[in-house]
Amino acid sequence: MSEPRDSAEPATPAQLRQSALDLLAMFVVLALLVVPVIRALPLGPTTRTGILAWLLVALSLYWLYAGYGYRPLLLLQLAVFSVAASLLVTKAGLVILGSHRLSILRRSAKALILAGAALGILNLGLMLVAVVRRARSAPDS
Repeated sequence: MSEPRDSAEPATPAQLRQSALDLLAMFVVLALLVVPVIRALPLGPTTRTGILAWLLVALSLYWLYAGYGYRPLLLLQLAVFSVAASLLVTKAGLVILGSHRLSILRRSAKALILAGAALGILNLGLMLVAVVRRARSAPDS
């Protein structure tokens, strides 16, 4: 792991390309391995979604620390995932207290997780666009 950068803006083209590839690899592993394993766990839907939300909060913190993308998008993504995790903790607390209603909390958290994922895809797309632009504007060697 390299030393932390603030964001993708000051990155060199090689750093930006490597960061985009790292982020893409993390998305692929998350989508193809981690999410199916979490779905296969013998837990309730709120607990499974909560595990995913907290994992995404941790990943967002790492992406922010490592400079995998644009800081404003990463901060927004972290906030969205954190709110989703908080809603799921609230829902789990209500279930423990005996209230099995308010499934709106889980549905809202799922929507927020999808919104955070869309922000992650947008971040990756902007990084790839920056790689292409910087490659075109680089002087021929």
